[in-house]
Amino acid sequence: MARKKSILDLHKMKKTGEKVTWITAYDFPMASFAEEAGMDMILVGDSLGMVTLGYDGTIPVTMEDCISHCQAVRRGAPKTFTVGDMPFGSYQTTDADAVANACRFLKEANMDAIKLEGGIRVASKIRAITDAGIVVIGHIGLTPQSAGQLGGFKAQGLHVDSARKLIEDAIAIEEAGALILLLEAVPPELTEFIANKLSIPVYSIGAGEPCDGQLIICGDMLGMFQAFTPKFVKKYANVAEVMINAMKEYITDVKESKFPEDKHVYHIKDSKEDFEKMFAEFK
Repeated sequence: MARKKSILDLHKMKKTGEKVTWITAYDFPMASFAEEAGMDMILVGDSLGMVTLGYDGTIPVTMEDCISHCQAVRRGAPKTFTVGDMPFGSYQTTDADAVANACRFLKEANMDAIKLEGGIRVASKIRAITDAGIVVIGHIGLTPQSAGQLGGFKAQGLHVDSARKLIEDAIAIEEAGALILLLEAVPPELTEFIANKLSIPVYSIGAGEPCDGQLIICGDMLGMFQAFTPKFVKKYANVAEVMINAMKEYITDVKESKFPEDKHVYHIKDSKEDFEKMFAEFK
């Protein structure tokens, strides 16, 4: 497969107009599938809270959760540019806390970058983490960690005032030293303006096509996460249906003594008589 992309490669792709493909993954198998498919980037998102841990949102996710899943993903995709997502509470306190937790993603899980949510209000954190030599990816628009302040999981930037605030946040994120920006659930008109305004790559998750690349959650695009499907998701498969049907078939086979068959078992090596003698010892 192609060599692992670097942040310089990703910036070059913006200049040449080549779109970046980005997907979330939370475990070894999914990461290995993404790498084999040729994915440019993988995000170990705090969305793992909902997709793999069964929480109602991302707030309960801990640093330990993130580090553990990042380690598994790195083992599955050693040659893919991979990003660790900083969970709620890991950077909202002090700049020093933000740097210490960001360092863990590199030291303990060998991530290539970290992502955090927020614009102007987290600029000092972005700058501090960048000054520590870590690649930072900003994230604005619909930011799940602050969904309570946004009134829920709602699209952002639909009106002039909120769009202006997002543009100001985007500029502040770049000026603070972030090397990539992710926009979530904003209008494509705004996405296009910000992508053209900034010199760093601007990627979309539910923010339209006119930007430098796209991110999608693996559980959504594969049809594995059934609690809800965002408007901006395209399902490329229905893996949940395949898995449920397979399990139903297994249940039926076991109940009706159709599984296991002879080809699924290991047979004794010594003679049957020897085994019967041994069994008799325990009667």
